[in-house]
This record gives sequence, structure tokens and C-alpha cells, in this order.
Amino acid sequence: MENVTEEVRNPFGMRPPCPHPCSETGDRHAVLGYGDANADFHVIGDHPGVHGGGETGIPFTGSKAGERILDTLETVGLLRVDSDEPELANTYLSYYHCCCVPAGTDPTPEAYRDFERFFDAELRAIAADVLLPVGDIATGHVLEEYTAQAQRVDLDMADLHGRQIRGRGFLVMPIREPLEWEPRDEDRIVEAIQQLRSMDYQQMVDLGRFIPGSDPYFIR
Repeated sequence: MENVTEEVRNPFGMRPPCPHPCSETGDRHAVLGYGDANADFHVIGDHPGVHGGGETGIPFTGSKAGERILDTLETVGLLRVDSDEPELANTYLSYYHCCCVPAGTDPTPEAYRDFERFFDAELRAIAADVLLPVGDIATGHVLEEYTAQAQRVDLDMADLHGRQIRGRGFLVMPIREPLEWEPRDEDRIVEAIQQLRSMDYQQMVDLGRFIPGSDPYFIR
């Protein structure tokens, strides 16, 4: 079922009660989802303090780590940058923890749990076929909640980077934290996404939904 909205900023009107402003002078308290609400590809970061967006309100902007992700998406044709606001094609950007936190800190485990419901509701509303979690926090959560593989797959991001893991109605492709990329890591994720786009990934996701007992772990 397609969503009937052309809004690219916070298309579902999420209003999480985030307690901290994103900057000393701004009134923004969260960096909410951005992109195509009917996307097949959902890129999931950790929180604004890690991957940026506190000033712009757009995930993965205003930080070196975030810009590496956007550059990669542009290279594979999932994004175009013609202005201050990236134009995404069949792609949606959001954070596991959308709230801003004081500079130099990370959300507490309790904060992740408290605001998880907003992330989960948005993820299920987008209903993308492919989830691309960035970094170990987002990847660990996605593997735990949206696949049956958390106990079978070691959370070794250097190894998981660009791999395909079949989830519960999703195909998951983890991305290593961009600031930790080694020389071949950018090429590796570009090649992995390009290969995935050349495949019938929607059929792969459907098979994961309806064939019990199939081997859920792909290594490519």
C-alpha cells in the first residue's frame, strides 16, 4: 500500500517529546525522518550527535560521518544534491534515536528504549524492502528487532559491512560507521548496493516472509 503524502520532512507528523534542544540558539529538539515515504531503501543512523542534522533537521547532514553516507547514496543513484536539501530517490533517512542530546554525550539505554516506539512506528509506516543501518548501535537494534539473526550473527561491523541478511519481511545490509572506514570500505558498500539494486530484492524479501526454514543469511 502506497502512502498518500508527498511531504519529505517528517511525513508522518511525529512529535516525540525530546527534552534537549539541538543547539543553544535553536528550538529544534529532534532530527526526524526525511525522504520518500514510499521508499524501498531505509537508511538508519544512530542519533543526531553521531551522524548530524541538528542544524538542518535533515539526517546525515552537517557531519563528516553523515556526509560520507550521503556521498555514497549519491554515487549509487539513491540521492541527488542540487541544493541545501538533498533530493532522495526511493530512499528514506532516519535515526534510531531521533532526539538531540547534550554535546559530547550519547543517549542513555533508557532513552533509546523510551523513544524506540517512534522509530518503530515510522519504520513500519515506510515499510521499505531494504534496511541499511549505519554503525553498531543501529545495526544491533535492527538485527535484534527485525531479524531472527541477532544470536547467530556476531556484531562485527568490519565483517558485516555490505553483507545481506534476510530479516522478518526486510533485507538488511549493515554499513560500518563511516569514520571507521578503511580504504576499501567505501568501494565495498557502493558495489554491494549497486549489486543489490541489480537484483530482484523485492522477491527476496517476499521469499523471506513466506518460506519457513530457508537459510536467512546471505554472504555476498
